[in-house]
Amino acid sequence: MTFSSAAILLFLVMDPLGNVPLFVSALATVPPERRLRVLVRELLIALGVLLAFLFGGNATLNLLGIRSESISVAGGIVLFLISIKMLFPTAQGASEGPAGEPFIVPLAIPLMAGPSTFATLILLSGQAGATPGLLVAALLAAWVASSAILLASPWFHRILGPRGLLAMERLMGLLLVALSVQMLLDGVAATFR
Repeated sequence: MTFSSAAILLFLVMDPLGNVPLFVSALATVPPERRLRVLVRELLIALGVLLAFLFGGNATLNLLGIRSESISVAGGIVLFLISIKMLFPTAQGASEGPAGEPFIVPLAIPLMAGPSTFATLILLSGQAGATPGLLVAALLAAWVASSAILLASPWFHRILGPRGLLAMERLMGLLLVALSVQMLLDGVAATFR
């Protein structure tokens, strides 16, 4: 595993372009002068949760006696299912937060730091060459790139429009399909070694 592959994978799983419409709608009831402050707060909370999970994930795996090959296969399957949802979204209602100022839910958790990101962190931490420094750097790089997109969400929403955002999300889903299949194959190969 390399820094770039880990950072790209985390970025794809965080799906910032797919989250742009959700962030815009969740912040619609927040006064315009507070939106940036609320968004930065939620992004920092998400980073804190992700870092805590990164450092606590391996201890949890060891406590449960789960091998890294199992996580690789399971993570590949989970990421495949997530990418299928990105490629073929269902017709569900908009996921809007409650009226008023969102706090932790839904922006920080689960949109930015959700189950798929947690599963990816566990998967990455079990791979060969995954040092804590490399994982923290990859997580920070993915978080910074995602945060930059989400901070510019009104601009992206205005420029790309709903169809452009949907096209970008589907492209990210296609890349995630390939990455998930590779993880699954790596896990199966490691099991038979």
